[in-house]
Amino acid sequence: MLLYLLLVIPAFIVLWFLFLFLCGLFVNPNREYTQHSRFYRFLLDASTAMGFLLLRIRVHVSGEEKLPPGPLLFVGNHRSNYDPLVTWYAFRSRNIAFVSKPSNFRIPFFGPIIRKCCFLPIDRSNPRNAIVTIQKAAALLQQGQVSVGVYPEGTRSKTGTLLPFHNGVFKIAKRAQVPIAVICVRGTEQICKRTPWRRTDIWLDVLEVFPAHSVQRDKTDVIGAHVNCLLQENMRKKVSL
Repeated sequence: MLLYLLLVIPAFIVLWFLFLFLCGLFVNPNREYTQHSRFYRFLLDASTAMGFLLLRIRVHVSGEEKLPPGPLLFVGNHRSNYDPLVTWYAFRSRNIAFVSKPSNFRIPFFGPIIRKCCFLPIDRSNPRNAIVTIQKAAALLQQGQVSVGVYPEGTRSKTGTLLPFHNGVFKIAKRAQVPIAVICVRGTEQICKRTPWRRTDIWLDVLEVFPAHSVQRDKTDVIGAHVNCLLQENMRKKVSL
């Protein structure tokens, strides 16, 4: 039985990646898709689930009951490259499309898939292009096909402390007139240290949801300060345990 599994599992993984490669051939690498694909979302979720199983990653979610129905802008802290994977998998019913750096769209197998799931590349070095991306993300939310995920820090923190926020990302929710869900992730920075010998437990907490009317009322710097305060407080509580 063990020998059978040792043969079947690698063969299945190879066939699955071959299937992903073939599906990627039907994706235009120069196009930004605005129509969410349920098929490619299934490929993304299934691949993530299999990856977490092989890497022995277990995700614990709290506060999901705070999330209202409809599209949301998800914002949170950024500890690891695994953060988006954990988030879109934990809230897979929300079809989260992340605003992400362009290099992620060139990742073999997965680059074409996230493109078909309406993920958007953002040019951080060009403020004018970044504004265009914000407008596109807001349009996706207005269509109601996906929720959008973005990290106000802009890049992952290697120290675990919050980096300065780019408050312009909150304009996505203001333009789309949708709520903002603040989430805090813990433990993703341990995945590379523990895999594959030990299981890694990840905690994803929904801290608060800013309703659409308060998002419209407050300025982006006020929203950013509130989000920062929530994350700082939550991170201090977890460190002290």
